[in-house]
Amino acid sequence: METETSNNTNVEDTTSTTTTATDKPQQQKRKKAIKPYHRIKAHSNPLSDNDFNYPVSPDKMDWSPHYPQFLKDHPEKRVEVADVGCGYGGLTVSLSAALPDQMILGMEIRDKVVQYVDERIVKLREKETDKYQNISVLKTNAMKYLPNYFYKGQLQKIFFLFPDPHFKKANHKRRIISSTLLSEYAYVLAPGGLAYFISDVEELYLWMYKHFAAHPLFEQIEDQQILLSDPCIPLIINSSEEARKVNRIDGKKWYAVFRRITEPRIINKTN
Repeated sequence: METETSNNTNVEDTTSTTTTATDKPQQQKRKKAIKPYHRIKAHSNPLSDNDFNYPVSPDKMDWSPHYPQFLKDHPEKRVEVADVGCGYGGLTVSLSAALPDQMILGMEIRDKVVQYVDERIVKLREKETDKYQNISVLKTNAMKYLPNYFYKGQLQKIFFLFPDPHFKKANHKRRIISSTLLSEYAYVLAPGGLAYFISDVEELYLWMYKHFAAHPLFEQIEDQQILLSDPCIPLIINSSEEARKVNRIDGKKWYAVFRRITEPRIINKTN
């Protein structure tokens, strides 16, 4: 599905203000605080990044440091939503209010970005103590370790927003969507669970769509009434930092939603 952005989307106010002499020291400190995050590389090679601590199995994962208050109030809960490659956390944070009864996890491979999102969540919790208790972030390689964190059928939703296109054909194996990886995503998704993906690169969107459509355990949701009533659709289109970049240049976005099905479909392969 294609969507065109417009200038009146929900983008953070970037209106400039006049700087006085007393403002300058504070402004300089602020720049120093955020500058490191602008110097990190935009993407990482998921096939070579192996510096991770991860549980040997889901039952060895202690989630209490990630959701201390939420698990204190709801000890029976598990993570049900995964934002794979969450970036700076725009979607993860927005999902907190949209899915208040579900534990949401942002998964990111870049260490400094994870640090930024973690600090962002801490500050949000300090500001509004009754909110944002159901979200967290961790550093991991979802292409390798997803089953180490989640049981079979544990997730209700999984998101892939504006993933690295890896344009060179030799690097297509690094893409977050492939036939092999879709089988892993199907493993951790519950029957009826949803997979969302979006890109501003049409070629990558078509790649992801082709692989989902060809996988026997996924079927596309095409019913517009279902999509229009899904509170996550506006969020995948506009809430992430990458989405806002596309909005600022009036770029196009393509997205689709696929459902995890119980019985494998028979795929008709044509030449």
